[in-house]
Amino acid sequence: MKRFFVFLAAVAQCVTSAMAADVMPQDSLRTYAVDAIEVVAVRADDRSAIAHTDLSPEEVERHRYGLDFPSLLAQTPSVIATNETGIGIGGTSFKMRGTDATRLNVTINGVAMNNPDSHSMYWYDTPDLISAVGDVQVQRGAGVSTNGTGAFGGAVSMTTAAASHRFGGEATLSYGSYNTQKQGVQFSSGLLGGRWAVDARLTHISSDGYIDRGATDLKSYMLQGSYYGDNTVIKLLSFGGKAKTYLTYTGVTKEEMELYGRRYHSEGQYETDSGPYQLADGTHVDYYDDHTDNYLQLNNQLIINQRLSDRWMLNLTGFYTYGYGYYRQYKADRTLAEYLNLGITDYGVEADIIRSKVMENHTGGVNAAAAYKADNLSLIVGGSWSVYACPHWGELDWVDGMRESAIAGRWYDNDVRKQDANIFAKVDWSVVRGLDIVADVQYRHVHYKAWGVNDNFDWNTMQMQPIDINNGYNFLNPHLGISYRFAKHHQLYGSAAIAHKEPTRSDFTDRYMFSADDKEPQAEALYDFELGYNYSSQSLSLGVNLYYMTYRNQLVHTGLVNDGSDALNVNVPRSFRRGVELSAAWRPLRWLSLGGNATFSENKIRNYVDMLADSPTYGENLDDMTISYSPNAMGKIFAGVNAGGFEAMISTTFVGKQYFTNNEIEALSLEAYNFTNLDLSYTISSQKVRSVRFGVTLYNLFNQLYCSNGYGYSYMWDGQRYDEAYYFPQAPLHILANVTVKF
Repeated sequence: MKRFFVFLAAVAQCVTSAMAADVMPQDSLRTYAVDAIEVVAVRADDRSAIAHTDLSPEEVERHRYGLDFPSLLAQTPSVIATNETGIGIGGTSFKMRGTDATRLNVTINGVAMNNPDSHSMYWYDTPDLISAVGDVQVQRGAGVSTNGTGAFGGAVSMTTAAASHRFGGEATLSYGSYNTQKQGVQFSSGLLGGRWAVDARLTHISSDGYIDRGATDLKSYMLQGSYYGDNTVIKLLSFGGKAKTYLTYTGVTKEEMELYGRRYHSEGQYETDSGPYQLADGTHVDYYDDHTDNYLQLNNQLIINQRLSDRWMLNLTGFYTYGYGYYRQYKADRTLAEYLNLGITDYGVEADIIRSKVMENHTGGVNAAAAYKADNLSLIVGGSWSVYACPHWGELDWVDGMRESAIAGRWYDNDVRKQDANIFAKVDWSVVRGLDIVADVQYRHVHYKAWGVNDNFDWNTMQMQPIDINNGYNFLNPHLGISYRFAKHHQLYGSAAIAHKEPTRSDFTDRYMFSADDKEPQAEALYDFELGYNYSSQSLSLGVNLYYMTYRNQLVHTGLVNDGSDALNVNVPRSFRRGVELSAAWRPLRWLSLGGNATFSENKIRNYVDMLADSPTYGENLDDMTISYSPNAMGKIFAGVNAGGFEAMISTTFVGKQYFTNNEIEALSLEAYNFTNLDLSYTISSQKVRSVRFGVTLYNLFNQLYCSNGYGYSYMWDGQRYDEAYYFPQAPLHILANVTVKF
């Protein structure tokens, strides 16, 4: 810590002379600016008739002090952030309009970031991405044509931070509750020779977590080189990092919280004769220290933008992402016959083991787009192609009572190949002053193949589960929107869109865990209708958006999870989500801002027939039931003060009750919750440094004891129904302080 402060002082001193010599005008980069159509192609604007929220670089920067990216997204309408460790770092995800993260498209510079296999965005596998990002757009609903897995409830479009026009950088230090800390440095060369720029960043984030042994250790980097020609912009960038997180994905029951406290969880637990911990029944236990998720991810992009004329522009983006990682787990009393490489056929033989589940990802491809702009018409045509390859395998690191040579080999081994290609055309026609029509159509082809032996042992066949998937999908995704700006500051808009999405790997491989039939999961279709009104003036903005999203074969969460705590899904023939989104922001005084947003919705499965094999209501038509994990109400309010370098922001979030399953069982639900955060900061400037910002954030200011997520299920045993529910408790009042020096 002391060395880091010395480093800050040294850096600030050494750049003083360079700052004094900087005479480049503020808008110098404009002479080199070529619109980034790789981003424009996947973004909405005020004429697109799409419900969206834009987050400026300044808004993004206010959240760069340690928490994962979903903490920023949760400030926007209809978005909920969830976390396993209890403090917003590691194991973090988000939902939008009740839709989980596997159905939310995430791109950076137009390149899809969702894992092609699971469709999830693992934020901690690209640590501190928030510090590499310039601006963010959050789209709700089907959205515009995009790359990668479909936007089936929303999309997040990010850009990397623009190159700085002058030499400089920043250093950041954060420290707070539960030994949470961040150290980061960032460097910008400024324009070299009027054409070139280099930007770099290194970050380390770590925390013990609120949950016992919920430790997180994240290291990240970003390196970007840019060339600015008169009509050409070329960027080569690489970003990513290494993550090590203790596995905390199993949650905790209410009974366990009462017995052992809210920080308890059982991952990595094993029995001992005289261990340091004792359970309620007197059993002595200890915990395996390396019960962890380990992952390395490197994202590489080459972006070329070329202006051909005042009307035409071209973009070409090549990308390659490498990922390698593994779970290491201690498993007690395992049946050794499940591990075929051991050659044991006696199903009565059990032992404690340490095992690893390994994967190696390769994703590469290219995006291309051409843009034409006339006085009242703009056109973008383009496409994308990518290929994904990922071997999965399992290794045994230790088996109690067996030599290392006897446990060699892989206990499962399978491969995945996926090709994803799309072409699209987008037209924006200004019919008359204030009236715009936007039409957007995309054709997408997906081919998914997986083969080999999976990690699931089938007790019916007494064999490891075979995988043999070879499916192709063809989707046509049209969108039509109309926007009308009338009077001054007023806008009406409406849109209709169709979106499709293929199942995930887990939808195929884990279906046997709950299904009474052997049907394959089906692709989903969404029909999205939106109608909205916006008012925007210098001091006041208001928004109302009505949405009706009707689905065919929507894959909804069952409440069950697999061995890795991935949610298990089931197709339902007919379902819908409909609601109203409200937003407001008001600046009554120059130094005071007030605002908030709220969503009120109904989320139903039509004539739901429970097809979960072990469910107490199996085979019953339960009529219209609430879709799991879909609260009927959610919202946020905030008040902010900004005066003379001092900033304060207090915000309160409310999330309504959520059911874990689709049959509305009260014992399998997440109670409504609310929490309040207070952010305080003071920024000073001097001749030696551009600025120094001192900040502190008080999370969960009023010490609410709540859980942000969970899962659960019911089953029958000896004629009696049992409900099992697991929760992820969040930390009570906790603090994160930070200091940032910009030079």
